Amino acid sequence: MVLADLGRKITSALRSLSNATIINEEVLNAMLKEVCTALLEADVNIKLVKQLRENVKSAIDLEEMASGLNKRKMIQHAVFKELVKLVDPGVKAWTPTKGKQNIIMFVGLQGSGKTTSCSKLAYYYQRKGWKTCLICADTYRAGAFDQLKQNATKARIPFYGSYTEMDPVIIASEGVEKFKNENFEIIIVDTSGRHKQEDSLFEEMLQVANAIQPDNIVYVMDASIGQACEAQAKAFKDKVDVASVIVTKLDGHAKGGGALSAVAATKSPIIFIGTGEHIDDFEPFKTQPFISKLLGMGDIEGLIDKVNELKLDDNEALIEKLKHGQFTLRDMYEQFQNIMKMGPFSQILGMIPGFGTDFMSKGNEQESMARLKKLMTIMDSMNDQELDSTDGAKVFSKQPGRIQRVARGSGVSTRDVQELLTQYTKFAQMVKKMGGIKGLFKGGDMSKNVNPSQMAKLNQQMAKMMDPRVLHHMVCDFLGEKIASVLGISTPKYQYAIDEYYRMKKEVCAFLYPFNSVEITNRFTKMYCIIVWFLNIKWFKDVIFQFSKNLSMSTHFLLY
Repeated sequence: MVLADLGRKITSALRSLSNATIINEEVLNAMLKEVCTALLEADVNIKLVKQLRENVKSAIDLEEMASGLNKRKMIQHAVFKELVKLVDPGVKAWTPTKGKQNIIMFVGLQGSGKTTSCSKLAYYYQRKGWKTCLICADTYRAGAFDQLKQNATKARIPFYGSYTEMDPVIIASEGVEKFKNENFEIIIVDTSGRHKQEDSLFEEMLQVANAIQPDNIVYVMDASIGQACEAQAKAFKDKVDVASVIVTKLDGHAKGGGALSAVAATKSPIIFIGTGEHIDDFEPFKTQPFISKLLGMGDIEGLIDKVNELKLDDNEALIEKLKHGQFTLRDMYEQFQNIMKMGPFSQILGMIPGFGTDFMSKGNEQESMARLKKLMTIMDSMNDQELDSTDGAKVFSKQPGRIQRVARGSGVSTRDVQELLTQYTKFAQMVKKMGGIKGLFKGGDMSKNVNPSQMAKLNQQMAKMMDPRVLHHMVCDFLGEKIASVLGISTPKYQYAIDEYYRMKKEVCAFLYPFNSVEITNRFTKMYCIIVWFLNIKWFKDVIFQFSKNLSMSTHFLLY
């Protein structure tokens, strides 16, 4: 993601404060110069950049600051606050109401990604449990209905359109009426785009809007035009009642920062951003989490929301198995399904503090997802006895002919099947050891269920599952130490947490990149399963959520 370049430059500028022996006016000005240069390179309006600089300078008075205060943290806090303000329109975005019919109308210039965004929005709400549908009222562009039809069919979303009717008002009205009668909750209407801001475009939009009476008019905007977005957004807002904005193509252009800040300047709330071509390359836009992820600070609440979509709380059978240290190939298959449902690897990694959205390249990510699908295909060729055995690897070792049968059925080599069984054995061993720790899977406060020595034992056991440099630092030092300090189980010094975390990040990068994509996939797969399993445990999810909610901004910067 190109915005990650902006995030890296700003983060580098903020970290320069840590290298300075004394924090004075000269150091502050040098840091602000780096931040402002990075913003200008991202095509942010010079007036907005100048305002950000002035606001930080006015908020930080080094001469008047008390000697006991941490100047570095206060400066970082002020910069973070101003960056949030830069992309925050200060207007609450429209949200659909459950139990009623919400009509959403899309408008925008041709080529901005309007039809694709319609499909992405419908898919997003469908995954959230809403009854969604699509209507193609774009009669101007050849192939518009075919494109929407293809996207909707792939995502299994009901759609409506016509190859013969040329009046968009009639198509939109008929489609809305049809889906209203079928009690759909989210009705999305795609309209025609134009190459220029022609009067006929606005007239047609007004006619469609008057006919269907939408609850929300969404303007779709291409990020590649940068700060020119402001003029476009204002032009549309003056003509029609635009309530929300979706900014697309943020993954391919260096002007994304300018586009986001320009739209915010029009006081139009951005509700989603498009970060790729795939249907799940689509993220809700929330100002503070967005800046947090941009600077590599993660989004723990967003990660929890992703896991909540999987409805893991309903899986009591899995919890019961984990209590007794049991883990089958079918359980492993279900965990892989959960990983696939969580979305692209880079999206999830961006939610983990310290890992940016560009930590994994697009090529490696696609290859990793393909490999995960390959492992699932292998398991699709297994029978119930093999999938449900509490010692699946033993079943295959006793009868080697099973490996050949599964390999033929899934179209892979016997080596691929053996590799899957090796991975399964490691997972099963880890689960068995976790099940042996009393109180781990009980609800309530972890400190009452698991004593510090048991937690330390768990960390040691889990570290055996993967190279210690990856897993120990990722799970033990990052999650274990910080959560333990919040719960009062142990009280490590904050500086220790900082040193360990940055050391972990450096070593993870050094450890992963020399390996090929297959080995990287194995490591990330294991990390994903650990995250999913831990968030499946109620106490862990509650603690993480409370931890992220109670974290002050200054402490946020201190830890991340």
